[in-house]
Amino acid sequence: MHTVAVLALDQVIPFDLSTPIEVFARTRLPDGRPGYQIRVCAEQPEIDAGAFSLRAPWGLDGLKGADTIIVPGTADPAAPLTPAVRDALRAAAKDGTRIASICTGAFPLAATGLLDGLRATTHWIAAGLLAAAHPDIEVDPDVLYVDNGQILTSAGAAAGLDLCLHMIRGDYGSAVAADAARLSVVPLEREGGQAQFIVHDHIPTPRGSALEPLLTWLQDNLSRDLALADIAAQAGISTRTLIRRFREQTGVTPLQWLHRARIRQAQHLLETTRHSVERIGDQVGFGSPTAFRDRFRRTTGVSPHAYRRSFS
Repeated sequence: MHTVAVLALDQVIPFDLSTPIEVFARTRLPDGRPGYQIRVCAEQPEIDAGAFSLRAPWGLDGLKGADTIIVPGTADPAAPLTPAVRDALRAAAKDGTRIASICTGAFPLAATGLLDGLRATTHWIAAGLLAAAHPDIEVDPDVLYVDNGQILTSAGAAAGLDLCLHMIRGDYGSAVAADAARLSVVPLEREGGQAQFIVHDHIPTPRGSALEPLLTWLQDNLSRDLALADIAAQAGISTRTLIRRFREQTGVTPLQWLHRARIRQAQHLLETTRHSVERIGDQVGFGSPTAFRDRFRRTTGVSPHAYRRSFS
């Protein structure tokens, strides 16, 4: 039987901890036998889980001999990893154990060095912090999970469920994984990635800056067919100066800022109105429904219709 060890670190997020326990423990093979044995492991006898404390039946010795180790997220991703946990995870990786993280569990996994040189993901809100703290990791904030073979990472919250189902399919095939998905009342594969959940805020511009009036004007005129020359004319400067000031104060070009603002407005309209996709595309300034759908999918990872189904 495949043994899954779930490592409960201090300040573990209960949702992340319970997801692999429930999904793997309920997985059944075609003959009715359980597919997995679960061990909940911790370094200390008692673990802080926020609203409550928990006592794990296994210590770090429970990681030894496991086929898979899951590292759930913690409330403080920047918390230092203890040498004992670091060494236990490194030893398990050296022995060929599959190791996967859920949400901010990517941070303790990164602290072991096991993600260096690999592509990885975490909750989108923490992706920038992971990339800054561990520049040797290629952080992808748009996906639900990343499978590097022995080392896997997933995005926040429900993406841990997607990762568990993915591993079940690899272990026992699609039929067993589909049955596990039905028990969890979720699709075996979700459309799109994490990008559809990211809040694409405009990069802050200090109040009183030279661009503030122009950004307000752009936000109020998203439906217009605006070219770079139109924006420069509104600002009363050359296009070259406009591009330079935008890069200095927002980090992006004027048209990149405009596209982002249009998609943000389109997301709001898809969530709060029953307007057709074609009408919304026109309302936010795209010249054709095709151009709108293409830009929306490139930004969020899903189509406007799929986004509406998820969020309206």
